[in-house]
Amino acid sequence: MREQVEQALAKIRPALQADGGNVELVDVTPEGVVRVRLTGACKGCPMAGQTLRLGVERVILAEVPRVVRVEAV
Repeated sequence: MREQVEQALAKIRPALQADGGNVELVDVTPEGVVRVRLTGACKGCPMAGQTLRLGVERVILAEVPRVVRVEAV
């Protein structure tokens, strides 16, 4: 499942990098929880929560059906 999540992140990563940010995969639990870390310009950005939910989480959930939740760490 980790490889599938990495592939999903590769789809959204260019958009984040275009704004000076990035996303790092920290962990994928056996229960289907994905933990990511926003980095660069995304770290501490007031819109980081929206980026996580509307961008990163949306793509991961669409690409990897076994994922139940995405959390920022």
